Amino acid sequence: MIHSLFIINPSGDVFLEKHWRSVIPRSVCDYYLEAQRASPNDVPPVLAAPHHYLISIQRGGVALVAVSKQEVAPLFVIEFLHRVVDTFQDYFSDCTETIIKENYVVVYELLDEMLDNGFPLATESNILKELIKPPNILRTIANTVTGKSNVSSILPSGQLSNVPWRRSGVKYANNEAYFDVVEEVDAIIDKSGATVSAEIQGYIDCCIKLSGMPDLTLTFVNPRLFDDVSFHPCVRFKRWESERILSFIPPDGNFRLMSYHIGSQSVVAIPIYVRHSLTLRSNGDQGRLEMTVGPKQTMGRTLENVALEICMPKCVLNCSLTANQGKYSYDPVSKVLLWDIGKIELPKLPNIRGSVSVATGADTSGANPSINIHFTIPQLAVSGLRVSRLDMYGAKYKPFKGVKYITKAGKFHVRM
Repeated sequence: MIHSLFIINPSGDVFLEKHWRSVIPRSVCDYYLEAQRASPNDVPPVLAAPHHYLISIQRGGVALVAVSKQEVAPLFVIEFLHRVVDTFQDYFSDCTETIIKENYVVVYELLDEMLDNGFPLATESNILKELIKPPNILRTIANTVTGKSNVSSILPSGQLSNVPWRRSGVKYANNEAYFDVVEEVDAIIDKSGATVSAEIQGYIDCCIKLSGMPDLTLTFVNPRLFDDVSFHPCVRFKRWESERILSFIPPDGNFRLMSYHIGSQSVVAIPIYVRHSLTLRSNGDQGRLEMTVGPKQTMGRTLENVALEICMPKCVLNCSLTANQGKYSYDPVSKVLLWDIGKIELPKLPNIRGSVSVATGADTSGANPSINIHFTIPQLAVSGLRVSRLDMYGAKYKPFKGVKYITKAGKFHVRM
């Protein structure tokens, strides 16, 4: 499947390479670098070179490029590369060039365990942490003194069972199960405030700290909302298909239980509105900008961390504005106006207004910028999704359970 993996920094240097089936020279990355130079923000995920296929992702400021000599399912490789980055973030808290260089030894040990002869082997965090201990200062000092390594000498207890994602013999003094239902709203709103398109990308993240081998079932009030779902391997898919119930033996610790998409069949509630007015004059006069932001269909919840980002037309030289809430900044080089509002508390609605300087003689006819909006709404799932109940079998204790709902802005654009 994967012959080699190259990790490339933003300046185009390969700072880590790992080969499984055969050594492929670094020069193969030139095809990727050429595509990156042509369009830095839109590199095709799959590139066909004369003798190789290059499949890549960009995350955390680094690019991971997997090279294969035969045709391979691209999504399979892309999913594996994302799993590699997730593992690095789990072990080292981030996945940047500096952190990877500081942990070269552990990184190579992890890549050895995650891929065997080019095929995925152990990709679950539980199993990997039993095989290779996460680095910390005390362990590093002890290993230096004793000459030992982070690699365990015995196989993980759960690896050969039919539940490979959960280690056996887990014990906790406090048994807890927490679920975060997070929904990101992607929307395009036109000038008049009408919705052009809107959909929801959601996921359920879990933090499970339960003793033994618990068997959980999660029931929803309205499971028919889901258009498209993707599950962690622990979920019993046949039970979901027949009863729309999530039945699973959970991994230990943090993991993503499922991702879902809501869009085509449902009317997505838009939780925020912007009233805007922008006039640009090129005959030496000042232009005018005014914007007001307010909540809409938030079920009484508060909009928090609200920020508006407007990429102004190239003819705009500067902005002189007054905001009744939050603060704004304008970068005359990138032409980005950023208004950081914070929390919207009724009845006062955030408003910003003022003059806009336009270059003399500039063409302003096609200048229609769009507003990118960022926000979060705690304790609300905008789709209306609700968890009905969580039941546990196979254990005699009563766990502490909790569900938290959060709505965020995904790619949320308002046209001006």
